[in-house]
Amino acid sequence: MALTDQPENLRLPEANRAGGIDQDWAGDDQDWWDWYVTLAANDHDPADLVPGPGLPDVEPASDEQVERELAEPYDLDPAAVEAFARDAFVKVPGVLSPAVVRRLAERLQELLVAEHGDDVAGRFTALEQMWLHDDLMRAVALSPRIGGLAAALLGEPGVRLYHDNALSKEPGCGRTPWHHDAEHFPLQTTQAVTAWMPMSAVPGRMGPLSFARGMRVLDEMDDLAFDKVGTTYDVAVSQRLAERGVPVESSPFAIGEVSFHSALCFHTAGPNLTTQPRRALATTYFADGARVVESPTLISGTWREFLPGVEPGGLAASELNPVVGRTSGSTGPA
Repeated sequence: MALTDQPENLRLPEANRAGGIDQDWAGDDQDWWDWYVTLAANDHDPADLVPGPGLPDVEPASDEQVERELAEPYDLDPAAVEAFARDAFVKVPGVLSPAVVRRLAERLQELLVAEHGDDVAGRFTALEQMWLHDDLMRAVALSPRIGGLAAALLGEPGVRLYHDNALSKEPGCGRTPWHHDAEHFPLQTTQAVTAWMPMSAVPGRMGPLSFARGMRVLDEMDDLAFDKVGTTYDVAVSQRLAERGVPVESSPFAIGEVSFHSALCFHTAGPNLTTQPRRALATTYFADGARVVESPTLISGTWREFLPGVEPGGLAASELNPVVGRTSGSTGPA
């Protein structure tokens, strides 16, 4: 893709500053996020931070209760499947109980502080592969409930785990740029979906996800060049959506509501203008049988950590990619 005339982006690892995007990412996962949020256009006028909604006002679930709830199937409304097929996303109510959200939020706080400390104002901090060393995060990543919903929405007999993710948009952090995940996941399939599970209610000033409606929106954007150093791609997508009259869903999230967005779904998120971190667990699944693309790019970040031992062109089925959701038969990990 063509480069822009933007100045050098110092958040890019030095090894990634020359050339285009057809190269491996040279930093770690947090380096990737620190770079990625610089690609969003923001209003730099100062804004007062208001109090956030707080965590659910209930006693937290026990770890056993968390695991039990995440193992139970969810009775998905067929209308949700239709909406996902049409819009490329759907928001599903009551996937997690308030008590489970509270317990997961408290554990996530511990994990993020242990990794990043307390001096994180204005940043976007993240953790991935938590399921490999934390029992509660493992229950989320391998959840038959969440994985089963992913399989049902994709219409696949089985889906594999790509990775888990903790996303913490700290107070004062700006927008997340417009993007679609098909270019983030180095997979030869667009049959991939991310479950976005907020760890509190998310009002408008806290930066909930916003989704462009339609599985074919990517066709409206395929001539736009990705900008690895500046905000021109984010601005161009926003302008194109407005010019083409593409509707955008940008509503708050209730406690326990979970969104599922396709790899083809263009989405963004607003700034966090509250004093509370906007935290979510995000788990990505893909259709069993998918292969890795022949030429992953730096947009795919640290993909080799999620698919260890799998080379470009190979079957995406490492020991870290168990089948965690099925639409028929067993709903447990395989």
